[in-house]
Amino acid sequence: MSSDTVTDMNGVEEHKRILASFVNENNEALGSPFDLPTDISAEKLTQICNALLENDDPIPYTFFVNETEITEALGKVLEKENVETEKVVQIVYQPQAVFKVRAVTRCTSTMPGHSEAVISVAFSPDGKYLASGSGDTTVRFWDVNTETPHFTCKGHRHWILAIAWSPDGKKLASGCKNAEIRIWNPENGQQVGKTLTGHKQWITWLAWEPIHINPDCRRLASAGKDGDIRIWDTKLCKTLLILSGHLQSVPSIRWGGEGLIYSASQDRTIKVWRDSDGSLCRTLQGHGHWVNTMALNTDYVIRTGIFEPASKKSGKQSNENIQEEALARYNIAKGNSPEYMVSGSDDFTLFLWQPSESKKHIARMTGHQALINAVQFSPNGRIIASASFDKSVKLWEGTTGKYLAALRGHVNSVYQIAWSADSRLLCSGSSDSTLKVWDMKNKKLMCDLPGHADEVYAVDWSPDGERVASGGKDKVLKMWRT
Repeated sequence: MSSDTVTDMNGVEEHKRILASFVNENNEALGSPFDLPTDISAEKLTQICNALLENDDPIPYTFFVNETEITEALGKVLEKENVETEKVVQIVYQPQAVFKVRAVTRCTSTMPGHSEAVISVAFSPDGKYLASGSGDTTVRFWDVNTETPHFTCKGHRHWILAIAWSPDGKKLASGCKNAEIRIWNPENGQQVGKTLTGHKQWITWLAWEPIHINPDCRRLASAGKDGDIRIWDTKLCKTLLILSGHLQSVPSIRWGGEGLIYSASQDRTIKVWRDSDGSLCRTLQGHGHWVNTMALNTDYVIRTGIFEPASKKSGKQSNENIQEEALARYNIAKGNSPEYMVSGSDDFTLFLWQPSESKKHIARMTGHQALINAVQFSPNGRIIASASFDKSVKLWEGTTGKYLAALRGHVNSVYQIAWSADSRLLCSGSSDSTLKVWDMKNKKLMCDLPGHADEVYAVDWSPDGERVASGGKDKVLKMWRT
């Protein structure tokens, strides 16, 4: 007999009842505690929650007790978590994404044009444009509706290693192996301003200042193999700040939403810099080898800025409105706690941090059997996905680093991962020439997407959730739709 049932004097089983209270992610209680049977389902909890919140249009919710999601009966979670039922049990409720992304299942077009490997692909924040960078020294813009080439941008003289859209979607920055950065206009494919030069070795990563900090989208940060991070004014085409302190190459940087820039280096450290004056705030240590990759739990909302994919907003507003709206979206995504960051390394481990607060890690996440090539927080910040050369993708809890599941199916190294905007699906690209779409509800493979003739280097899921773009060694881009 399970512990959430009791037997009355006639031998009839009755379900125990408990006192429970709904609290949101900020720990604010919804009404006073109330009486619940322990066999209540998540569906019934959703109905009660919507009634208490007086939602005319019911919203889907997920419920947690001590970070464990209630997927079946509440009693099973109470038993698993060993919760004291004599006290009021706190049930955390979280709204799910209002719109639902359908899984991509077929390739709608193969887009040739590049004469060398496609190294990076990226949709604009509003999902209207697609850009790609290649070893053939060109950046290309593609029309996502007709799935045809738009513009070929020439000027670089070496491989394009990094591309990044400004958060207003009006500019694309590209960095090459020749240590040059160029800014392009997606409307006409022309270069904007002068070429940005100053790095002594090739550009490894580019990150724009978030739109809620500055709606002008002028400042761009770049990282180089020379170990420096540079902050540029893209209107004046000059370096504003040089952040030096790393002893080796910096493969990844993030411009966070709290006025900080984070840099991960092959010198095994992560540094936290103030974006206003470039001063070093703290150095995060713990990794035993190169730090290859990192992600913030606010990456998605920083990337999309004011473009709310579900509402298909155009984003044509004044700068003040833009900044207010972007800040409101950012604050909702971040919640009451400081930004979380996850880092992945050649030492096979991940670390979870709150770098604006402390140089001590929250969790050290082990389990991968080879180097970690990519990490991404889900858009809602609740799950971390890590891709590794051990052929697997692993999932971790976004605020505790607790291991959730391993997604196995690729037969070779997994290079890149991309989340759907509603956090329900994950797409991975591998050197086995396939993409795979994984379902987060049951943590299983949803569909296999073969089609590339060689290794898949780049994958991006459009912010509106409608398509996935991929590129790789076979020199073509593929567009995948539902």
